[in-house]
Amino acid sequence: MSDNRSTTRLRTQIAGIPVAQLSAAHPTPFYVYDQAKIVERIEDLKAFDVVRYAQKACSNIAVLDICRRHGALVDAVSAGEILRAEAAGFVADGDPPPIVYTADIFDQQALELVLDRNLHVNCGSTDMLEQLGKKDPGRSVTLRINPGFGHGHSQKTNTGGSQSKHGIWHTELEKSLQVAEQYDLKVVGLHMHIGSGTDLEHLSQVVTAMEQSAQVVGDQLGTISAGGGLPIPYQAEEEYVDLAAYFDLWDAARHRLEKQFGRKIHLEIEPGRYLVAEAGFLVAEIRAIKRMGDNWFYLVDAGFNDLARPILYGSYHPMTICHRNGAPSAAMREVVVGGPLCESGDIFTQEEGGFVCTRPLPEAELGDWLIIECAGAYGAVMGSNYNSKPLAAELLIRDGQVHTIRARQTFEQMTGAERIPD
Repeated sequence: MSDNRSTTRLRTQIAGIPVAQLSAAHPTPFYVYDQAKIVERIEDLKAFDVVRYAQKACSNIAVLDICRRHGALVDAVSAGEILRAEAAGFVADGDPPPIVYTADIFDQQALELVLDRNLHVNCGSTDMLEQLGKKDPGRSVTLRINPGFGHGHSQKTNTGGSQSKHGIWHTELEKSLQVAEQYDLKVVGLHMHIGSGTDLEHLSQVVTAMEQSAQVVGDQLGTISAGGGLPIPYQAEEEYVDLAAYFDLWDAARHRLEKQFGRKIHLEIEPGRYLVAEAGFLVAEIRAIKRMGDNWFYLVDAGFNDLARPILYGSYHPMTICHRNGAPSAAMREVVVGGPLCESGDIFTQEEGGFVCTRPLPEAELGDWLIIECAGAYGAVMGSNYNSKPLAAELLIRDGQVHTIRARQTFEQMTGAERIPD
């Protein structure tokens, strides 16, 4: 697998297109996605029977279309994500199901869509089983199990253990099976996901927990899902997960279950971040450079309304500078990188807990571009209109051509649903 992050902290191109060319055609800030990187990451996981994209990471319909055209299926966690999947060409019918609705609750719209489209459901609560069973008994379902432990790059991304709301608690599995039986629901799949950005040691623990749950479900089981959580290296000292070793762990467990149950068990994986994080770049312009006591600040025109991960999790993103005049500076400077919002937390160089830190970056001038890398996952999808800022444009680079896959939001679009009462 390849790594397209810059190691020099200077960058002039994204996927072969000059940053200056992109910025001349599109006002900053904007996102850029490299299609080739998404396709490469899908191919990395082709040993699994099914690669099911967790679209919450980046749900632009053009990204979903890329996944569909290259053999990935899709996971939806809301009614809106179901509709997005359909808009990108995914259909309801298929084996394995092209769209799976995964959640811990049904809101009314989601339940109506699931019933209308006859979508497969991955239930994260016993209440979901009852609500679905009362409306449509006799169907097949998957259960999402909380194995009693979790892990991730942040407590806020930990999706297992007793402090997580996600999944059916592992000791409640038998109770859930009884509820399913009451409504003639056939449990044909199990799913586990312990957190986003975890490591191989913790990911491998899920294998044992899955086998234990499979024993309870029995020989009607047809699918097991390894969930997501595959990390990508945001910092130089971080490494990729050994995918071959990870697959071998799951494949061995799958074969043990097949031998025991005497039937084929399909093995799914549900990546989100892994497919899109490295493909995405957020391009911003440096609009102010100032000294505050001992700290130098680069202030750019992108804020946490565009990329919320640093303020939410203290997340680290690689950053590079593109000089507008084309003359790179060899000198480096320790800087704090902040955005334009009227909020003290609008800082891209911060640690979890809100502690501001500095980053060594090349000396820059006003008008230079700052590029936030590995921003394809949980970037644009978390965008907001805080401070009445428009949602940023999203661009896709495919075969050397630049495509606008979401235009920059206009003021009319931002306020179009607002009304002053008579």
